[in-house]
Amino acid sequence: MDKVSTQSYSASPATASGFIRGVLLKAALFLILINLLFVAVYPLSTLGRLSLYNWLFPGRLRLPFGEAPERAYNLSLYQLDAMFASHVLNGTPKPASEYRVFLLGDSNTWGFLLRNEQTLAGRLNALKLSTPDGQEIRFYNLGYPTISLTKDLLLLDYALRYDPDMVIWLVTLEAFPQEKQLSSPLVQNNPAPVRQLIQTYQLPANPNDPAFAEETLWERTILSQRRTLADMLRLQLYGVMWAATGIDQDYPATYTPVQSDLAPDLEYGEFSPPELPVENLAFDVLLAGNKMLGERPLLIVNEPIYISRGENSHLRYNFYYPRWAYDEYRRLLAQESQNNGWITLDLWDMIEPGFFTNTAIHLDPEGTEMLAERIAEFLYSMLSKDTATK
Repeated sequence: MDKVSTQSYSASPATASGFIRGVLLKAALFLILINLLFVAVYPLSTLGRLSLYNWLFPGRLRLPFGEAPERAYNLSLYQLDAMFASHVLNGTPKPASEYRVFLLGDSNTWGFLLRNEQTLAGRLNALKLSTPDGQEIRFYNLGYPTISLTKDLLLLDYALRYDPDMVIWLVTLEAFPQEKQLSSPLVQNNPAPVRQLIQTYQLPANPNDPAFAEETLWERTILSQRRTLADMLRLQLYGVMWAATGIDQDYPATYTPVQSDLAPDLEYGEFSPPELPVENLAFDVLLAGNKMLGERPLLIVNEPIYISRGENSHLRYNFYYPRWAYDEYRRLLAQESQNNGWITLDLWDMIEPGFFTNTAIHLDPEGTEMLAERIAEFLYSMLSKDTATK
């Protein structure tokens, strides 16, 4: 029998190299095509509205914010659709029996160092309030850390789709300076809706301010938006532990208490006594909020501040505020409220120093409960008057 000889064939180096180049070229063309399609469609809003919250997981009771996600099961992201899709507001249609109240404000309203049931919204809901005609008053926490009235207006503009009956806006002087209006990362990373607010309400902020995170065509690609996409995915993954624990922020075992001894400094930002020009404060943003709500009532609450009894407390109320500047701010707030017919509740000095935690605006659970009871008392009186005049 003849032996059958076999031959083994192997591709030459040139052939293998050409094959690899072809594969890489096709992969590159595919990635370019996918990125071009992503830029053209730019589906971030659609993707943000896809959420497991209020379906597989319970909705969050406050907007996502966090710097220690491994301990807080939470993170900071700036995609408004994803933020609100995770919130309990997005869960069910508003029942006819509900009188819906949104709380706007800074980290004190959000509830820094407080569990959800200890926040202002939590304390107010625990009071189980009803309107004079029997509707259940339900409070929703839309506070967000960082201090800027424009940041609050941005959130209010988005939140109107959830049909509030009333808004309570907690403010403090630090949120008013015009130069701070675009300082919040949430504002900087949402240039399009902020520019629309500037145009609609004729706000003095610069629509071309370099603080805005501009989106060129390149920055709208998947590659440039990979951090946003990853954060949106991580927010969904953290829903597992949020559902299991109810934890949505890091609670340190200890913290540095609010500063009592103060520097003998009379400056407030760029201002020196006795001038705090009204045009340098963003009262126009409060005016925009009132216009945005139309016939729905807006209650502006000047939130409590820590009043030091330590060194140089005769010059400054706290780390944030020299006495002259804060007193002038309160005078201007009262004046603007009277001129514009705003409903304002000034609670600046109602909380004793021992009920503040790590800053001059952060309250502990007991201080927050006292604040909730005072707001509830005013709110019921306000609604009773409205009912009587109808």
